[in-house]
Amino acid sequence: MSESLPEANSGIPRLNVVLIEPEIPQNTGSVGRLCMATGSALHLVKPLGFSIDAQALKRAGLDYWEHLRVHVHESSDAFFASLTPDARIHLIETRAGQTLYDVSFQAGDYLIFGKETTGLADWILDRHAEALIRIPMYDARVRSLNLSNAVSITVYEALRQIERLGHLP
Repeated sequence: MSESLPEANSGIPRLNVVLIEPEIPQNTGSVGRLCMATGSALHLVKPLGFSIDAQALKRAGLDYWEHLRVHVHESSDAFFASLTPDARIHLIETRAGQTLYDVSFQAGDYLIFGKETTGLADWILDRHAEALIRIPMYDARVRSLNLSNAVSITVYEALRQIERLGHLP
């Protein structure tokens, strides 16, 4: 079961950004700001590496948080169980074969990212292998991108495609 925090905006989110077990509050704060700016919903999947209670949010200067569409899920299993059968998911993972440029995004898609230190769990990758995509990196010495950067790149590529087709809600 997911717990929803207050929503200031109604309607269908342009995209759903999912952070599974995020560990670094600054990354989640940046992703939250991005979601506000793009009309996207943010899904946080526990366990979280930080607190999102009102006092912690105020201390972190996240004064916009009350206006953000945030859904908190108790576990990865609970998150995946909450999806409708027709939900379109994309798991962003460095080990994927196809890139985000090979995918046709649609409004309402779920963009799923793993935790900063280890990425997505193997069982998630195995269960949803057809949904794996990666952000191209052109220097093999770079192991991965910062989580908030990866989310930004993916969200804006998805929105570019959706807007080009005129399919924004």
